[in-house]
Amino acid sequence: MAIYARILQESQVQLWGLSSRERLERMLDKAGISTIQESSQPVAEEDTVLLLRSDFLYDQRIIVNMLETVGIILETSSAQDPQPVAAHVTGDMADAIESLLSDDSPGDYPEGLRRESAETLVPVYLKKLRKIDPPYLLPITEEKRRSLEKRLFAGSYKGVTDLVTKWLWPVPAQWVTGVCARNGIVPNHVTSLSLVLSIMALYQFYVGAYAWGLVSAWLMTFLDTVDGKLARVTINYSPFGNIFDHGIDLIFPPLWYIAWGLSLYTMHTTIAGISMSWILWLTVVGYIVGRVCEGIFIRYLESSGIFCWQPIDSCFRLITGRRNPNLILFTLGLLFGRPDLGLFAVCMWTVVSSLFLTHRLASGFQFKKQSGPLRSWFLDVDPANDQLSVYQRWFCQKPDIDTGEGN
Repeated sequence: MAIYARILQESQVQLWGLSSRERLERMLDKAGISTIQESSQPVAEEDTVLLLRSDFLYDQRIIVNMLETVGIILETSSAQDPQPVAAHVTGDMADAIESLLSDDSPGDYPEGLRRESAETLVPVYLKKLRKIDPPYLLPITEEKRRSLEKRLFAGSYKGVTDLVTKWLWPVPAQWVTGVCARNGIVPNHVTSLSLVLSIMALYQFYVGAYAWGLVSAWLMTFLDTVDGKLARVTINYSPFGNIFDHGIDLIFPPLWYIAWGLSLYTMHTTIAGISMSWILWLTVVGYIVGRVCEGIFIRYLESSGIFCWQPIDSCFRLITGRRNPNLILFTLGLLFGRPDLGLFAVCMWTVVSSLFLTHRLASGFQFKKQSGPLRSWFLDVDPANDQLSVYQRWFCQKPDIDTGEGN
């Protein structure tokens, strides 16, 4: 059995540099559907057809979930007059459903079709991006273009991340992402520049040019935000791009710490009574231990990750001893004229963070033994609740964006 896709009622409004058809074709390709069928093409009896009105903006999760079930029709969420916009049906029903979707006042649905909405089809917890993110299905109009682009960008952002990425980078990252999307700059171009900046920072730290090294490092962290968002809003991600991006993020921070320490050897053989060799070993081993704890947690306890288990874990991710919080410590040390104390602070905070993660990992195994499988706290949050706690507002609140929903 083959699954075909049929794209109807194209919109000329471009979102992040893509027409509605281009966006849907990329989304379908990522979902494993590469055959776009025209109405006149025959379909075998055993084949199925996914019909999509492209004058609507779809959450990728909607496409994926619709492909899993035959015999459903997707409607807008309007309580008064829900409008059919997509369907997944057998080949013999495809032409009739196309007429129904193209009609502004559709009649009764064929018998046996199950009605679904974005909310009934897709869970609000997005595990991959570690956040509460209700699915969207929104009409595409020129008047709503900027709001829709904002919604796509907000949907591309991780919910649980460090404080710099979460609160400092979003506004400038959205602007730079737009520049890239409209000028044909693809995510791997941005990642390649991140690699160059990472190498520059490594060399500058090693020769003691700390200020220039920090400029390079901070620019790299900013571009590390941009490339991921650009990949998601333009549906231009790949396994290679993911490895390329995460490989840089994984390898270079500990190399930066080592280079910073080696540059201090001529002036500081010890810091706070601890030898420089021990400081570097503690920093690197602490970094590795923290990463290993995260991997073990995902593999054996809960696939959302250690930072999504309980609220304390998500809050700790804001400041945990990883790249961006550590760069803050390096920057403060340099501003006070004590790059040595900046390294010492990074070492101590990395060790503390790794001890915390080790404790949380052990607690996770103990909890699983006594109470059963672990469950992310996000699954128990109602994002529509107006009485969210502070930490729930940090990680779970819907973006306050005029999407034109219900219009």
